[in-house]
Amino acid sequence: MGHTTQAKNKLINRIKRIRGQLNAVETALEHDADCSAVLQTLAACRGGLNGLMVEIVEGHIRFHIVDPDKRPSTDQAKATHELIDVLRAYLK
Repeated sequence: MGHTTQAKNKLINRIKRIRGQLNAVETALEHDADCSAVLQTLAACRGGLNGLMVEIVEGHIRFHIVDPDKRPSTDQAKATHELIDVLRAYLK
């Protein structure tokens, strides 16, 4: 995953935030927190994971499917941007 090397610190920081959210879920469950608080934290975890997935999939698309060194055609570039937009919307 050479494309992740450029954004390695950003991705690792995102993972640390997700880990913190998961730890908060564990703590909430251990302390018999209100269900709505646990569900809200779980939703934040899911959002964090989805955001991480979008970052990695977008990098994969940009560096492995449409090679930026080969100057993709306008149609390829447009399709690539549309696919990334759809992924971002779906995983939001």
